[in-house]
Amino acid sequence: MLTTLGLDTVAETVYRTMLMHPQAGVAELAVHLEVPEGDVRDALDMLSELALVRMSAEDAGRLRAVSPDIGMEILMARQQAELAAQQQRVEASRAAAAQLISEYSELRPATRHPEVEQLVGLDQIRDRLTGLTREVSEELLTFAPGGPQTADNMAASRPLNGDLLGRGVRMRTLYLDSVRTDRATVEHAKWLTSLGGQVRTVPALPTRLILMDRKTALISVSSDDTAAGAVVLTGQGTLTALHALFETTWAGAQPLGDTVPVDRHGLTGQQATVVRLLAEGHTDETIAKRLGVSPRTARRIASELMERLEARSRFEAGVRAVQRGWLPARA
Repeated sequence: MLTTLGLDTVAETVYRTMLMHPQAGVAELAVHLEVPEGDVRDALDMLSELALVRMSAEDAGRLRAVSPDIGMEILMARQQAELAAQQQRVEASRAAAAQLISEYSELRPATRHPEVEQLVGLDQIRDRLTGLTREVSEELLTFAPGGPQTADNMAASRPLNGDLLGRGVRMRTLYLDSVRTDRATVEHAKWLTSLGGQVRTVPALPTRLILMDRKTALISVSSDDTAAGAVVLTGQGTLTALHALFETTWAGAQPLGDTVPVDRHGLTGQQATVVRLLAEGHTDETIAKRLGVSPRTARRIASELMERLEARSRFEAGVRAVQRGWLPARA
């Protein structure tokens, strides 16, 4: 009962026993409590430090317990002093934090364009994103390219997403079709939907993009390395265009739980995208990055399509794709 006042269980038991048996020494206390004498001596040291026992004025060399009314008053006063000291430390920490934030704001490089804020490196991106998401009140829209999400990315986003959905924020997330074969990403997406989020997939995404309350956008500066840097945009014209891009892409996406449809030629969206990228002359590595798959998987998909087209080269595959209507004819 007295642990909240700074006593452990053994010390409290020794104190109570000394009150009931004031003549008991260390040996008697150990026998009565069925604990080693060393534990009793440690408990007496604690009680002495807390001023709950003191040397007897009548029996030299013997400790006696201080009466509970005095002892509890001593413990309460000690605890109040500790709370006051802790409050002073909290206030000092708050003041130091405010000063640090102020100094950092002054050191942050000013931009010539107030509607554009540059972020360099993954740490800076995550710190800024954490601050921005805390201010979201209505809607969060996300392009999540790169295929299956890394464990670090999902772990970092989980507390933020949980907080947003718990506050009633509407969340819509677009992943690549390639995540459908990754169990960890699918489980993460199901977790989002279980809390009220919406998740769809598309064959390809242009870059990583996060739109917040139609007021702020965070977009990667490089589609090849989304951790290299990002920009925060607040210009109304830019945000209008980015929201239009998201809505158009979302309208053509498929809910994660649905079967991926095929077009009139029997091609999935991913396969149709590969045909287009091959015709544009992209390498397997570039196609792999756009689809969020490995180069080996990109080569396999390309080979399967060439086999369906009965083509022996990629040039011939492009010609046959136009002939079959897989690609629009060009002059």
